[in-house]
Amino acid sequence: MTLSDAVAHLSPHRWARANRLLIRKALAEFAHERLVAPEATGDGRYVVRSDDGRTRYTFTAARRALDHWQVDADSITRHRDDAELPLAALDFFIELQKSLGLSEEILPVYLEEISSTLSGTCYKLTKPQVTAAELVDAGFQAIETGMTEGHPCFVANNGRLGFGVHEYLAYAPETANPVKLVWLAAHRSRAAFTAGAGIEYESFVRQELGAETVERFHGVLREQDLDPADYLLIPVHPWQWWNKLSVTFAAEVARRHLVCLGEGDDEYLAQQSIRTFFNRSHPEKHYVKTALSVLNMGFMRGLSAAYMEATPAINDWLAQLVAGDPVLRSTGLSIIRERAAVGYRHLEYEQATDRYSPYRKMLAALWRESPVPSLEDGESLATMASLVHVDHEGRSFAGALIERSGLAPADWLRHYLRAYYVPLLHSFYAYDLVYMPHGENVILVLEDGVVRRAVYKDIAEEIAVMDPDAVLPPEVARIRVEVPEDKKLLSIFTDVFDCFFRFLAANLAEEGVLDEDGFWRTVAEVTREYQASVPELADRFDRYDMFAPEFALSCLNRLQLRDNRQMVDLADPSGALQLVGTLKNPLAAF
Repeated sequence: MTLSDAVAHLSPHRWARANRLLIRKALAEFAHERLVAPEATGDGRYVVRSDDGRTRYTFTAARRALDHWQVDADSITRHRDDAELPLAALDFFIELQKSLGLSEEILPVYLEEISSTLSGTCYKLTKPQVTAAELVDAGFQAIETGMTEGHPCFVANNGRLGFGVHEYLAYAPETANPVKLVWLAAHRSRAAFTAGAGIEYESFVRQELGAETVERFHGVLREQDLDPADYLLIPVHPWQWWNKLSVTFAAEVARRHLVCLGEGDDEYLAQQSIRTFFNRSHPEKHYVKTALSVLNMGFMRGLSAAYMEATPAINDWLAQLVAGDPVLRSTGLSIIRERAAVGYRHLEYEQATDRYSPYRKMLAALWRESPVPSLEDGESLATMASLVHVDHEGRSFAGALIERSGLAPADWLRHYLRAYYVPLLHSFYAYDLVYMPHGENVILVLEDGVVRRAVYKDIAEEIAVMDPDAVLPPEVARIRVEVPEDKKLLSIFTDVFDCFFRFLAANLAEEGVLDEDGFWRTVAEVTREYQASVPELADRFDRYDMFAPEFALSCLNRLQLRDNRQMVDLADPSGALQLVGTLKNPLAAF
């Protein structure tokens, strides 16, 4: 690739389109989070003014349930005094810096994340345009890499600060380039392997790598007069090796605490979460999640060695709970367990930092089950993020699935809700257990366009038990968190209603597939149906009321605008919440 080829996607017309799309999203989500207050101009248009009042953005928008602003991208204009100006996202954030609460320190880094997000959009605009209807038949990984929007709420959602353009082209999920992982041998004095019940290191590694590759790697160690028995094998993201470990961990390499063994043979595809890989060569083998010291959407995407130690135990605990609960079993819910984990502790960086430091999250990996072996005949997989994907013609993936299914839209929705939403309700009401159930953390099992069941993933880092008196095995105790009573149900209202159903309902209404009333009535019916099936939890339903007239508006962009390097303290997730007023609960009407 030539130097100029690497930036061929950055053309004037694609840049203009990417800026228009991003400003559309910024106006919609910042209005939703009440960072800007669009004024109606009387002719069906709205206006948002810059901090100094001289620049104005006007647009048309439909206003929907949950204070959702569906802004028409092509309607947006920008005027300064009387002159019309082109749309430019970087200018937008500078003009509205005070309204958005962007500090002098955060602003330039946020602009860099916006620039990277725009560049990614330009790349996506070069790809062949696949309709939603075609994507339905495209297969699990084609759907995964075909997503164009990233997180539906966050405006700067593809920052990936640390990737150069050649690395973006090599490792971003949307570029769909196969990747071979780098393998290191890590001395056991500083590394630990933990695994779920019935898994033993030697046989597990041979299964994942193949006996031949393991022998080849052992040979590399023996050539340096090192004993393979003294080492554990760790898979590493190639970016992490080239940019971090080979430099930041130079002492470890020099002292042979770490030995680079070369690439593995299998080819992997990066998933939406960017640091997790699907095995393309052997789809039935485990996903591999790696540490990646790249700043993306409010966090450095490292992986903590200390955190890894309890990961398999937490997964086994949850798998047992799901298997033993008749309601969860009846929904078909499964989790893909994180079966094994390996972490490396750099003792000197540990002495110099606290446990949240990115320096402690540079070298660890975990293996997560693949959902592929669990498929029955006729079943296929799709990331749940795909449901809110809209193609270049304005057609949604969810709409295409409904069409394929032949079901009435509300009936299709009922199948999906029973698979995805009922397990979340039951986990909350029966166990005080919550997940981070956004689109990228759930895989849907489909048959003829109908959602048959849901698979939850990203378990150990994302689940929490909010009951301070819950009896948990000691190795699982870290998932217990204290959350104030009045914030507990936000795990459903914010994470599910506001951050996912809001978009799904709006897209289906916009397309004329299912009106908003029909959408929320169906959610209400499924909620009541679930509640009627477990009368023994009636007290809990009264205490945490799904039909309450309103709930607190929890704002995600405000978190990132305030601190885009460490958005939330994982030890106190509810403490960081940015709550601004309330939203009307769309279930209250039913």
